[in-house]
Amino acid sequence: MKILYAIQGTGNGHLCRAMDVIPCLQQLGEVDVLISGIQADIDLPFPIKYRLHGMSFIFGKSGGVDFWKTFMSSTIRKFIQEINSVPVDKYDIVLNDFEPITAWACHTREIPCIGLSHQIGALHPNSPKPEETDVMGRFIMKNYAPVTTGYGFHFKAYHDTVFTPVIRKEIREIEASEGDHYTVYLPAYDDAHLLRHLSRFKDVQWEVFSKHNVAPITVKNITINPINSAEFIRSMATSQGVLCGAGFETPAEALYLKKRLLVIPMKNQYEQHLNAAALKEMGVPVIKSLKRKYEFEIELWLNESSRVQVDYPDNTFHIIANILKNHP
Repeated sequence: MKILYAIQGTGNGHLCRAMDVIPCLQQLGEVDVLISGIQADIDLPFPIKYRLHGMSFIFGKSGGVDFWKTFMSSTIRKFIQEINSVPVDKYDIVLNDFEPITAWACHTREIPCIGLSHQIGALHPNSPKPEETDVMGRFIMKNYAPVTTGYGFHFKAYHDTVFTPVIRKEIREIEASEGDHYTVYLPAYDDAHLLRHLSRFKDVQWEVFSKHNVAPITVKNITINPINSAEFIRSMATSQGVLCGAGFETPAEALYLKKRLLVIPMKNQYEQHLNAAALKEMGVPVIKSLKRKYEFEIELWLNESSRVQVDYPDNTFHIIANILKNHP
């Protein structure tokens, strides 16, 4: 069986999940990997057959998505050229993790495309939704990477086609402990914003991981590190708690490690508001930004000792095998 596994390269979450999905697929067939997007910081330790520009959301500096830079980085002509260039018809199975090029290539050629992504789980009717509906955000999310059949991941198994998160091997194998710092990953904020806001909490040791610098710096009680997967895992596993955006993989891993978690959903990013609604329902505190008016909520979180309990079994191979069995 020839399998094309297409992965969205915006951010790091899709690639973290691929670390575990690809070895499962390799046990079930001959696998080619395609990655599109320009925003990831993780390199996969597998051969990449196709690397495409795709369409990546560009993070801003104060908590949101920069739509102008996103548009300028993704020209329509290049997008169409890449759709026409992918030989999806040469594969028995096209498995898609929210990757738009292969999704639209399959759609335009009427070839089946199986979606396996967090976005499918978050959009499922059974999954929690935010109080305010973002009509445009929902439309974009539903049509960004169209598939013929969809399976999803979420913080809970809200349906028999929605599974609990894939927790990568490095997280499952690390021994968690509780040190004296808090780990921070907020890629939509630049270093100046983080220094200004986090410095208000003078008795807290912050270990920040930033997309905006290339060497570690320390300013009083704040250390800002460049993105490094191994160092980030170490920091998170030995932290008292994790402050991050309302993405999927990092909050899921923090919950798995039994860490206190506080999330800030990214502005102009509907998926993160879906995630925030689900996390809030589970008991995870959610704030809108790092502005001073949320200082009290941050203080409450820093002084809270309880953790949200989750059960995330290692059943990735079983999920993948059943999906391929259902779509021969």
